[in-house]
Amino acid sequence: MSHAGVSGHLLGRGRECEELDRLLSKARGGESGVLSVIGEPGAGKSALLGYAIAKASGFHVARAAGVESEMELPFAALQQLCGPILDRLDQLPAPQRTALEVAFGLSTGDSPSRFLVGLAVLSLLSDVGRYDPVLCVVDDAQWLDRASAEALAFVGRRLLAESVVLVIGARALDNEFSRFPELVVRGLGTSDATELLGQAVRGPLDERVREQIVAETRGNPLALLELTRGVTPAQLAGGFRLPITESLSGQIEQRFRQRLDGLPSDTRRLLLLAAAEPLGNPALLQDAARRLGIGPGAAEPAEQAGLLELDKRVTFRHPLVRSAAYWSGSVGERRTAHRALAEATDPEIDPDRRAWHRAQSASEPSEEIAAELEVSAGRAQGRGGVAAAAAFLEHAANLTPEPRQRAQRALAAAEAKQQAGAPDAALDLLAVAELGPLDELSRARLDMVRAQIAYAQNRSGVAAELLFHAAKRLEPVDLTLARASYLDALAAASFAGASAEGAGISQIAETALAAPRPDSLLPADLLLEGVATQLTGGYRSGVPMLKQALSALVRAEVSDDEQLRCSLLAYRSAVDLWDDDSWYLLANRYVELARARGALPVLHFALNALIVAEAFAGELSRGNSLLEELHAVCDIIGSPVPPYAPLALAAWKGPEDEVLKLVEDTESEALARGETLAVSAALWSSAVLHNGLGRYDKAADAAERACALGDLGYADWSLAELILAAVRIGNHERAAEALQKLSARAYDSQSQWALGIEARCQALLSDETEAEKLYEEAIERLGHTRIRVEVARAHLQYGEWLRRQRRSLEARRHLRSAYEMLTRMGNDAFAECAARELAATGEHVHRPGVEAAGDLTAQEAEVCRLAADGSTNAEIAARLYLSTSTVDYHLRKSFRKLGIRSRAQLARRLPK
Repeated sequence: MSHAGVSGHLLGRGRECEELDRLLSKARGGESGVLSVIGEPGAGKSALLGYAIAKASGFHVARAAGVESEMELPFAALQQLCGPILDRLDQLPAPQRTALEVAFGLSTGDSPSRFLVGLAVLSLLSDVGRYDPVLCVVDDAQWLDRASAEALAFVGRRLLAESVVLVIGARALDNEFSRFPELVVRGLGTSDATELLGQAVRGPLDERVREQIVAETRGNPLALLELTRGVTPAQLAGGFRLPITESLSGQIEQRFRQRLDGLPSDTRRLLLLAAAEPLGNPALLQDAARRLGIGPGAAEPAEQAGLLELDKRVTFRHPLVRSAAYWSGSVGERRTAHRALAEATDPEIDPDRRAWHRAQSASEPSEEIAAELEVSAGRAQGRGGVAAAAAFLEHAANLTPEPRQRAQRALAAAEAKQQAGAPDAALDLLAVAELGPLDELSRARLDMVRAQIAYAQNRSGVAAELLFHAAKRLEPVDLTLARASYLDALAAASFAGASAEGAGISQIAETALAAPRPDSLLPADLLLEGVATQLTGGYRSGVPMLKQALSALVRAEVSDDEQLRCSLLAYRSAVDLWDDDSWYLLANRYVELARARGALPVLHFALNALIVAEAFAGELSRGNSLLEELHAVCDIIGSPVPPYAPLALAAWKGPEDEVLKLVEDTESEALARGETLAVSAALWSSAVLHNGLGRYDKAADAAERACALGDLGYADWSLAELILAAVRIGNHERAAEALQKLSARAYDSQSQWALGIEARCQALLSDETEAEKLYEEAIERLGHTRIRVEVARAHLQYGEWLRRQRRSLEARRHLRSAYEMLTRMGNDAFAECAARELAATGEHVHRPGVEAAGDLTAQEAEVCRLAADGSTNAEIAARLYLSTSTVDYHLRKSFRKLGIRSRAQLARRLPK
């Protein structure tokens, strides 16, 4: 029965078909597009996907569909989609090619990053799109395996200029696809539904009956066709009289079950077998059928009834037919079907599906099947299918007869569920694990999983406390892991600060110091003991050991794994020691290590550290470019952007309204989750902004509050802001108190950065003779650091002081230096302050025009910066998780905006 109208559009779907036509047209012109087609079962999603395929003349069409029984098999749907184009694997960069080969089981190797797998698929589709536009159609996405869903979501978010269209059909949007444009498919309008009903029911129908049927089905096309099948107009005289307590999809499935009941016994058994076999492999189905004694002609009645098509693939008319065929069988019949499929599946070629079918066929615990599932979990983990590994382990635990082994497998499954981003399921499995006997190491692992869940959900003191308890459990059984856990606990506690409930940072530090020590201390041990000593014995006590640890890490005297483990506390410690060189070098290294490994959860912390370092160096343009990468990374991993990098850039750059909104949002959100460090960062940012604008009372209030929240990091930086603001509002006593604390920090750290800031602040409270020496000392010391914004501020404050001493010529020199530096940095508020001071000396201030690069988007600017540094398109694509086509598109647009024709001209046109 055809539902196409005169235009070729589906009946009642003109708007939807036009949207699909628009996407295909854009792809023919070199643009990409993504669309989620959402609707209830039977609404016509598959018909719309079929329409897109029919209209995709000249396209390479790739298809995949989720199958409910295959949801736990890693990359199953992605293999369907990419299978026909895997001959192009050699065109991919080596890391991407290897990741995809391992994910698809084509080779062995280390478990690939799921982000590298997604980038490989993006590159593969982009390569095909260079020759012909590509249409990727994915139906029943609600049943995609997790690994495939994540990879496809990555591809969809990064598409731009690849001539690729991705259309996703689903009953409801999963989190992975929630940000895709939606096309919601609702029931047909009254006139279209009435027309379709007329095609389905031959013979006259009373008008009120037609209206009632259309209303009862809500215009659902499949319901109109299926619920009226085989029913005469006379039988429909009272409408359907459908039970209102049952969903429409349930009613349609029930009608399918009724149709199945009328089929021969062998046909029903064959349909159940086909429903349990997700691959749609006719040979496998026939082999399993022979094992059950089902004759070769059993499929014919189902084909004649339009329920099943047996060709190169076994396909059901609709997923509800598959569901009806599977669930209409008894528990025993379903187990028998899975047993036959397991026997028909080659254990060498497809051991994981065989294990899966064996698990579904089991009626009682079986160590043999559980062990087989555990091996399959290992294979899935090796391919990067963490969700699949978790599912295999969960079934293995359920089938394990021995309590101790069941607890161990449940714990392993919980760990995998947490890694797969399923915290609720992980907590359920932890409850199962706790029922069995667990040794101390296993109980510590259990605590670690709880801590990881808490940390992922809320960076409060809960995660730190759980990590702390895990570390204490580990002490007698694995000292190395215990010390690593103490390090992680301190890192987690540093976000919550001293106000955290439960085991606070001081208690963790004291316990870590009391723990047994290894015979020789590695850099990680030095870092742990240095931070713990500083927290328990005061700032000065931890400085020597922390300097030793940072020196070893800077010299890369440890493995990459240990570098990454130390990363968070290491660069935090560098900041606390006012060690700008170590901060910058370590942040850069952690960014590069995380990029190379595709370790995006680590990368988003490392990028934060590097961006803040760039902001202090006055490299605001570079910081904003890196912020674009940070947004991309957080978008990929589904995490909100941490506030630290945006706050640092905003503090120096502005504009005012954006800074204040960011500060307000950060403070309220961080307070709600107990993340004291973020509150401190927001208050410091507010103090910097208000000092730049000359609103010293507000700056003093924000800085005072920041200083009260802790002793290190943003609280230390806020001391300098408080001293400046307090002097300006005449509160010299409070400024002197803050200076005393800042001077102690500077003396203990002996860093040029800290000593330079201390000299500049002390000048504010000194007499004429001393002030001049101190300002010159500040400029000299800060000039030996990377902290260029503070060098500029030292020139600014010295120039202001000289002008007030009526030494205008000398003042101009420093104010001019400050103005030029701050203007180049884009530090608008302080640059305007310098301009006002210069004007007060009688000098005309030339305000430069907007640079040509100002019209570039953040992503265009980052692409151009990397190109100017000599990176190839492929290298830029890998760095920013884009396709080479998108990189080329950005460069072409940027060249037009900048009025240039080659990469060689980029360096001269980009802001420094």
